[in-house]
Amino acid sequence: MLALWKLTRRPLQWLGLSACLLTLAAEPAQSQDMREVRRTLRYLTSRHLHGRGYTHQGDQRAAAFLAKSFKRLGLLPFDAAATYTQPFPLTVNTFPGRLAFAVDGHKLQPGQDFILAPESGGGRFTAPVVYFDSLALAQDAARQQFLAQPLQTAALVLPQAIYRRVLTQPALAHKLGEARALIALVPDKLTASLASQQITQSRLRVATSAWPTAAKQVTLKLDARLQQNYRTQNVLGYLPGTSRPDSLLVVTAHYDHLGELGRHHYFPGANDNTSGTSMLLQLARYLSQPAHRLRYTVVFIGFSAEEAGLLGSRYFTAHPLFPLDKVRFLLNLDLVGTGDTGATVVNGTLHPLEFQLLQQLNSGPAGVGSINARGKAANSDHFPFSEAGVPAFFLYTRGGIAAYHDVNDKAATLPLTRYAALFQLLSQFLTRLAH
Repeated sequence: MLALWKLTRRPLQWLGLSACLLTLAAEPAQSQDMREVRRTLRYLTSRHLHGRGYTHQGDQRAAAFLAKSFKRLGLLPFDAAATYTQPFPLTVNTFPGRLAFAVDGHKLQPGQDFILAPESGGGRFTAPVVYFDSLALAQDAARQQFLAQPLQTAALVLPQAIYRRVLTQPALAHKLGEARALIALVPDKLTASLASQQITQSRLRVATSAWPTAAKQVTLKLDARLQQNYRTQNVLGYLPGTSRPDSLLVVTAHYDHLGELGRHHYFPGANDNTSGTSMLLQLARYLSQPAHRLRYTVVFIGFSAEEAGLLGSRYFTAHPLFPLDKVRFLLNLDLVGTGDTGATVVNGTLHPLEFQLLQQLNSGPAGVGSINARGKAANSDHFPFSEAGVPAFFLYTRGGIAAYHDVNDKAATLPLTRYAALFQLLSQFLTRLAH
């Protein structure tokens, strides 16, 4: 832990959104290296990192890349061993091995035609298809007929909307669990997630467009592995303040993603969140230069296990490596690779002075477009800090590609529409906060 925290916290007036402060001359941020940004995106989304999840050392390789980058930029570690990491355990369900799914002998493509429910168990079997009769939701005779039907060796198929309705009726929901496999037909995009548990049943989400009409049989080969007490890590380093090292600004971004979908497919996670990770590194690069060092200490944190439920940031706030009450402001970056329609700031309504500063710095043709304020939301790593009393923003860009939690969130198609303008805005924002 740093031996720098000696001065008492000043009141909110430290921000100083007066006309005087806003007219102070600030050196424009140098353009970030977009070639380096693209290299970072390509590497972190590459097959070598297996979707930055918890199989085949995906998260470890991403963490090693961050730690090496921090060291190269001159950031200091918080631990005596100079590892830049804060290890912590998690339990997560994974799909690291075999994955093959066929309907009536026709092989479906992982990621494009189907994904797995995050809690799915594995299995290797061929099963007849049974279709759920939606009349069972409203008619007693149909309900009783369904409840009496043997499903132990069957693959039960139903539309996703019907599935959600079935879950509201305990008897029907319990009956679903008897099927060997449960297949929900999804009419729109396939959106994946993670789970901290594994059930015995195999569960799939199949695109409605990929499901053959009146299909009669499915064949599944699936390896599912529950990683228990898996050791992952946050990655962090800091730049000491030049005159107020006891006062902190914190920049965060999660580097993890959803991992693998079988051994040969994975979720790249370009916008979510190599975009934020690369922006964090670009800000660290800029602020590490002697001409741009800030009076306040700046801490940079790459969180793991955000996709598993904000586990990395929750662990950090429960086991902080610096006093949280010394944090003047935290800026969390997640999903910043687009920007066609501007940006949104979660907690913007909670911290109006800082939000006003962002808006004023964003004025002019070189800005990021409109910036909207949202209220409190538990949708990224800022949230545990906010709950701990740390003033924080979570900024994300809007518009552009719709790829999210799917196999199409790729570096090659990430537009970075307002990335350069956002870098300028954020570097100026941090500089003003530390003035």
